[in-house]
Amino acid sequence: MSNIVRGTMLLTGATFLSKFLGMIYVIPFYGLVGETGGALFSYAYTPYNILISISTIGVPLAVSKFVSKYNSLGDYETGMRMFRAGITLMSVTGFLAFITLFFGAEILAQQVIPDDDFKNSVADVTAVIRMVSLALLIIPAMSIVRGFFQGYESMGPTAVSQVIEQIVRIVFLLGSAFVILKALNGTITTAVSFATFSAFVGALASCVVLWIYWRKRKSNIEKQVQQQEYTYDIPTKDLFLELFRYAGPFVLVGIATPLYQLVDMLTFNRAMLAIGESEISDIAYAVINFYGHKLVIIPVTVATGLSLAIIPALTKTFTQQQHSILNQQINQSLQIVLVLVVPAVVGLSILSDVAYGSLFGLDNIDITGPLLGWYAPVALMFALFTVSAAILQGINEQRFAVVSLTAGFLVKVLLNIFLIHTFGAKGAIFGTGLAVGIAVILNLLRIKSAIDFSFKQSFKRFLLIGIFTLIMSITIWITRGSLGNFLDYHESRLAAVILLALGVGIGGGVYLWLGYKSTLLERVLGERVRVLDRIFKR
Repeated sequence: MSNIVRGTMLLTGATFLSKFLGMIYVIPFYGLVGETGGALFSYAYTPYNILISISTIGVPLAVSKFVSKYNSLGDYETGMRMFRAGITLMSVTGFLAFITLFFGAEILAQQVIPDDDFKNSVADVTAVIRMVSLALLIIPAMSIVRGFFQGYESMGPTAVSQVIEQIVRIVFLLGSAFVILKALNGTITTAVSFATFSAFVGALASCVVLWIYWRKRKSNIEKQVQQQEYTYDIPTKDLFLELFRYAGPFVLVGIATPLYQLVDMLTFNRAMLAIGESEISDIAYAVINFYGHKLVIIPVTVATGLSLAIIPALTKTFTQQQHSILNQQINQSLQIVLVLVVPAVVGLSILSDVAYGSLFGLDNIDITGPLLGWYAPVALMFALFTVSAAILQGINEQRFAVVSLTAGFLVKVLLNIFLIHTFGAKGAIFGTGLAVGIAVILNLLRIKSAIDFSFKQSFKRFLLIGIFTLIMSITIWITRGSLGNFLDYHESRLAAVILLALGVGIGGGVYLWLGYKSTLLERVLGERVRVLDRIFKR
């Protein structure tokens, strides 16, 4: 199995587990704080996610590219110098980001809550934003270590620390919210404030894991540095200049989703108030930017893991001018996303009301279900943007990601309020879909022109994936229609759970069988899928 696929599977597995845990915990969290608390939680995390990316200036992933480049040239000392300088830089930018968010919390909250008609107040939003800002003090410096290990094409430290961070964060989040609300009879605002503080606690746990990895591998890394025969001896100033050339586009890619959410955060409530739907604004916002988003983002983990794994490998291939291998790696990267994400988002869209009802309850399902159904396909755009941006970075075209993201962001800014006025809450989803879709098209066109890349093979595979997904969809519709006569899934949560399990199991099984028998999965992943060998007895 290629290093890309192996690294992708490791990081995707870790990211999927992390995102899966992130989806599962919101079920009890929803039971504790409801839609109002979910919206409040999202108000804090949207600006926090943006500042996490800005405070790191995209440096962790840029360090991965930087270290991979100089390691491939046999110069390990230059990578070590950048690692040490990056730690210092991230400590400073993290502190500045903390100061900005902590003291700017009230100003931001005033923009989010336009008047007193909403269930959350300016004081509530200010409190939760200030609590989450503390995590900015340590996460940027911690993430540099992950980038350094990834530059060595070692994905284990990132994967393990990511999972441990999420587990510790969720345990603290749910534990503190339960104690405050059930044992101490506290307010939802206090519970959500401590829930956001869990980001700081989880980051501390991740630091411990990375420190253990560093202690184990430090001697081997230092040995490589001592045995190298030549160093480029680049001045520190030039090191940072090269790093920032890589890092600038990384930060924009990293904040793509939070940027779109920020537009919603600043415009959604006002637009809903203008069309007379402020009473459902918290419910709709929580679906789009928190509870529903947790479900939608699950398929995107494939692209996230792939983008982290592909950058060092593409950089190495591109630096060594191995064009045929480069084309093969890019085709494989795009096809992995398509073969796994396309059926996932289509299936989620068909079963949206069942999925939301199973996980978060059937209250307001006539609002929440359709919104999730419209939002699910946007996950494919998110996934393709993440991977196409990673490819651009690997072929040294990272600056174009600035152009594509800016174009998409402008579309979101200019059309969001109009779309909400026209289509209601789902207009915000349409705005995000248009924005990300435009950015994806621009990225793919740039890849084609930069290296004379042909999408012919990926397009043919996409057509086959589309046919198999259509067959899967028909199967799910038949399953849903047949069982709907016996299971009242709009009234019974247990019925919704049963229908969801059967729909996913039967529909997913049909798709995997078609992909396996046609050798589609084998061709995309590069080797036979042994788990499916056992299931289908090849």
